[in-house]
Amino acid sequence: MATYERAGAEIYYEEHGNGFPVLLIAPGGMKSAIPLWDNAPWNPIEHLEDHFRVVAMDQRNAGRSSGPIRADHGWQTYTDDQLGLMDHLGIDRFHVAGMCIGGPYCLGLIRSAPRRVASAVLFQPIGRENNRDAFYAMFDDWAAGQAASKEDLAGLRENMYGGDAVLFNVDEEFVRSSKTPLCVLMGNDLYHPQSTSRMIADLAPDVTFVEHWKEEAVREDAKSVVMRFLADHTPER
Repeated sequence: MATYERAGAEIYYEEHGNGFPVLLIAPGGMKSAIPLWDNAPWNPIEHLEDHFRVVAMDQRNAGRSSGPIRADHGWQTYTDDQLGLMDHLGIDRFHVAGMCIGGPYCLGLIRSAPRRVASAVLFQPIGRENNRDAFYAMFDDWAAGQAASKEDLAGLRENMYGGDAVLFNVDEEFVRSSKTPLCVLMGNDLYHPQSTSRMIADLAPDVTFVEHWKEEAVREDAKSVVMRFLADHTPER
């Protein structure tokens, strides 16, 4: 068990394995926390720890992490937590892999620190497709357990899920212009529409796109694609 503190937040994290670092951002929306990887089709901690230094974290106010909630908080608040963890660990360059809400978090990290992110793996990234009410409802479920004012929660809710950006955290032009290699594993449900994954794959200049990865028959092949992608984009020391 380990934590680091930043701006009043206490962030829980774990480290597994050795090698080039991979920052791992769990699924679960606002409840994004390490144990939720056990609900994924396969757990990347177990898959990657024999070859990489895997840094997994609970996002603020999820799992074992906590922190203040302010009306002006939003995606950048979480990006700052994530980069702060890498700074705390003395890690300059790293891969990042995220599922669900981890997709926009990965893209935000690339925007904020393009030199530091060697590559990114996006497992079924969330996206907007006639599903705004579903994201608001998911936020409200999480918010019900938070000790924050209605005003602060309302501001955070709108900053996270309001607006019109399909990818929430970045716009399409950013994806089109980014040179960071991406590996996108396609989503196929209400929160993770196929259209979002396909849009990223169409826009990104350097992308590996995997349509089928959840089904038991293709899991090993998909794992191999992710492992090869990360290996191919690991900088030489």
